[in-house]
Amino acid sequence: MQETISTDSKKGLTREEFEHVYDAYIDKIYSFIYYKTCNRETAEDLTSQTFLNVLQNRHRFDPAKGSIPVWIYRIARNLVIDFYRKKRSSVDIGDVWDIPSTEDVACDYQVKEQVAELKVILSKLPPEQRDIVILRVWQELPYREIARIMGKSEAACKMMFSRVITKLKDALPVMAVLFM
Repeated sequence: MQETISTDSKKGLTREEFEHVYDAYIDKIYSFIYYKTCNRETAEDLTSQTFLNVLQNRHRFDPAKGSIPVWIYRIARNLVIDFYRKKRSSVDIGDVWDIPSTEDVACDYQVKEQVAELKVILSKLPPEQRDIVILRVWQELPYREIARIMGKSEAACKMMFSRVITKLKDALPVMAVLFM
C-alpha cells in the first residue's frame, strides 16, 4: 500500500514537506537500493545521496509531472546506474544488478538466501525486467508508478512483469509463493 503525500499545487517542496517525504520513503528507498547492490554500506551511501538530491532539488519538483515517489525512485535508480557506471566501465550500463557471491559478508543472511535461490534466473534477465520485479514485488509499487519510473507504458510494465513471473514460476516453482 503506497502512502500518498500531498503538496500544494505549486511547484517544489517545502522543507516541512521534505521532512514528511523523508520519513515516509527512507526505508523503501534504502530497501530498493539494497536489493540492487546487496551491500549495506553502498545502499546507505546511495540512499543518503538520493535524499540529499531531493533536498537540494526540492524546488524543482513539479506535481504536474508526476508523483513524489516516482521522482524519488527515479533519482535512486539513476544513482545506482551512475554507481555501477563508475565502478565498472567495462560492464553494460543498463546491467546494474550486482549479484554478489555467497561469500559477500555485507549481505544479511535473509537476503543471501533470497539471492542464492534467484541468482541464476535473475542474472539472465535484462535489467529492465529485474527492476520491474524489484519495484513490484519488493517495493509493492503500483504499475502506474513503475511505468513512470521506468519511462514505459503501464500496459508494457504489466506485460513484462507477467512474462517474468511466468519464467520464474516455471524455473523455480518453490518461489511461486513469493509472486502470488
